[in-house]
Amino acid sequence: FWNAISACNSVFQVVDPQKKMELTGRVIELLSKYTCSKILLRNSFLSNANLHGAVLRGANLSDANLVHAKLSGADLREANLRLADLSQAFMMRAKLSEADLREANLSGVYLREANLSGADLSGANLSGADLTEADLSGADMNGADLSQARLGVARLIGVDLYGAHLSGADLSQARLGVARLSGADLNEADLSGADLRYANLSGADLSGADLTESDLRYANLSGANLSGADLTEADLTGAIFDEATPQET
Repeated sequence: FWNAISACNSVFQVVDPQKKMELTGRVIELLSKYTCSKILLRNSFLSNANLHGAVLRGANLSDANLVHAKLSGADLREANLRLADLSQAFMMRAKLSEADLREANLSGVYLREANLSGADLSGANLSGADLTEADLSGADMNGADLSQARLGVARLIGVDLYGAHLSGADLSQARLGVARLSGADLNEADLSGADLRYANLSGADLSGADLTESDLRYANLSGANLSGADLTEADLTGAIFDEATPQET
């Protein structure tokens, strides 16, 4: 194990994947200082670990415990974090493009200005997460839980949020052009000033949502629930409202 870690810059070093590995402070220090691309750390216990700026590109951290870990600026591009517990982790400006985060626990995580473009977050728990100004363009967030999450000014162009839970989420001034939001729960969400051009919101629950000054040009709102939604000064040019539940007046 020690030899594997000390040479962690080589490809696919092996930590026993069948055991829950609690890594020592010295090992964590090595991980934070050296390039450890594609290292295998499945099932590892890294709670509260300081991995600021660590290079873990392509690493296998599936089912790892990273609760409260410090991963600001870390390079986790293409990493496997499926089923990992990253709740309350500090990941400001972390690089997570193309990462596998399916069904991961990211509740309360701090991901401001992080790059998650093209990441797979389907089924992930991001409730209460802070994703302000994060880049999630092209990400798969099918069925993800983003209730009460903060996504203000986030880049969500072309994101797949089919059936996602976004009740009470802050999406003010977010860029959601061409996004797939069909069947999403956006009850009481803040979408003020959001760019939703050509977005698919068919069947979405927008009841009580704040859509003031939003750009909904050519958006598909067929079958959407708009009861109680505020569309003051929203641009609805070319928007489709077939069978939508109208806002209350």
